[in-house]
Amino acid sequence: MTSKDDLQMLREMVKEFTDAEIRPLAAKIDENEEIPKELINKLAEVGLLGTAFPEEYGGGGFGEYGFCLAQEEVTKACGSTATFIGAHQSIGTNAIYLGGDENLKQKYLPDLTAGKKIAAFALTEPEAGSDAFNLKTTAKFDGNKWILNGQKIWITNGAIADVFSVFARTEKGITGFVVEKDFPGLSVGANEKKLGIKGSATNTITFDNVEIPKENIMGTEGRGFVIAMKTLDAGRIGIGAASLGASKEMLRLSVIFANERKQFEQSISKFQAIQFMIAEMTTKIYAMESMLYKVAQKYDEHKDVMQEAAIVKLYCSEAVSEVADIALQIHGGMGFSRELPIERFYRDARILRIFEGTSEIQKLVISRKTIKNNGEWKI
Repeated sequence: MTSKDDLQMLREMVKEFTDAEIRPLAAKIDENEEIPKELINKLAEVGLLGTAFPEEYGGGGFGEYGFCLAQEEVTKACGSTATFIGAHQSIGTNAIYLGGDENLKQKYLPDLTAGKKIAAFALTEPEAGSDAFNLKTTAKFDGNKWILNGQKIWITNGAIADVFSVFARTEKGITGFVVEKDFPGLSVGANEKKLGIKGSATNTITFDNVEIPKENIMGTEGRGFVIAMKTLDAGRIGIGAASLGASKEMLRLSVIFANERKQFEQSISKFQAIQFMIAEMTTKIYAMESMLYKVAQKYDEHKDVMQEAAIVKLYCSEAVSEVADIALQIHGGMGFSRELPIERFYRDARILRIFEGTSEIQKLVISRKTIKNNGEWKI
């Protein structure tokens, strides 16, 4: 377990980097709908593309707890950049770490954790979103290779990824594969135009008789769905961290604005209505932070956190939208203007209730476990 001092040093380092390198670019990233390659290179240089993974694979060795600390700080400045990091590390690379054999890990993880290559996670399809088991993409074994056909949609990092963790249906069930962007037959669609996280590339990926080396299978045939779901546990915790970081920043900006904005010859922070709004935001943030890091620690202890990860994802992603709405209300007309960052945070927050499993899917995961346990709850 990483020491508290090391984790605090990590947080301080990421905060310093974010303030210097990400925050000044955040508005332009949103406006230009692209994260500059120079920033991605700097993220790699300071280790933010491999924070969670063991040092033996070139990672920072900070685990999920450390990853969440880093994501929290990055999201205080830019949701697009945090989404890029999360898709690369928390799900794209993590699927290989969780599901690959040692040879596959040694083949891909060092370059991915160092940021020499970028990863994406390819599960969602036109007919398989919330119904993730209903995959139509197929992989058939042919001699000493797999032949992959199908299409994936809403793939974060699709346009910039070098490596894809892809899930397809085989004779023995859903199976995971590592697919490189240069494999013949793989094509990437145009960037989707989105409401928020505009700087994060989102694309359709098509596979037309893509040949995959037999050694690029994750684990064993038919085990892919388990790998995908375990990967999403980490992804959902990461969404909690992003929600927390954005919420903390919106609270900070709201208090500053409320102290400076004057109406009726006094700061609006003197009005009980505003004070109650700030109290609501603060309470939600306290609950988010309390559950997030408790579950992140349990994840690092290799405990089953499927239900708890779903709780984190559900509560935090819903709460950040509520915080964003309150923050915009405190800012009034200025909050609705692009002149201030609240408008961008408001838009970016909305996706958090959708990707890595919608709020409704999280409720299914949570309720099924609770019903199975006859309503018993163990903390």
